Amino acid sequence: MIRVLLVIETCLMRSALAALLGREQDIEVVAAPWKDAPGRARQLRPDVCVVDMDGADSPSAHDAAQLTVSESEEQRALLVLAPPGKPGLLRQAVKTRALGFVSKDAPPQRLLRAIRRVAEGERFIDSALAFGFLQAAEMPLTPRELNVLSLAAEGASVSEIARSLHLSNGTVRNYMSAITRKTGARNRVDAIRISKGAGWL
Repeated sequence: MIRVLLVIETCLMRSALAALLGREQDIEVVAAPWKDAPGRARQLRPDVCVVDMDGADSPSAHDAAQLTVSESEEQRALLVLAPPGKPGLLRQAVKTRALGFVSKDAPPQRLLRAIRRVAEGERFIDSALAFGFLQAAEMPLTPRELNVLSLAAEGASVSEIARSLHLSNGTVRNYMSAITRKTGARNRVDAIRISKGAGWL
């Protein structure tokens, strides 16, 4: 029996996938939003953690990676659900050291195949995400620059970004200048437009 912890913030998607997985005779599934995931992981002791990293309340790469180690230091396999066309998110997801990556547009059978492969300790990378991984490798912005730009895209001012990231206003301005230069943009608004178009944000 493969014990699966399904961590998805959206209730409807979480319930639907849990019902799908629950029909499989070799899979036992527990579904939870991120805030409940650490506790559910302790109770279930899953073989595979399936985590959706796409969404405002989804876990960071660091938090998702924390689910993979139990109190007894037993390693759990991590399978990341990611949308195609968002190489920035894929770049973050790679930091989790996940064994598997499945597109959120994939048919259900692909997810089931990935879970079984990952439970055996084998790597699974959805072919639908291949181009996104190539784009992620080519992305010119550093993780810190992406953080700054993401906050700017939400409408935060320089001082608000500085407070949020514990930086000085001057440092934030330097990051914005570097972002504008690296993306070939004319200004901050153009940098946001280019980055969203490329799927980095």
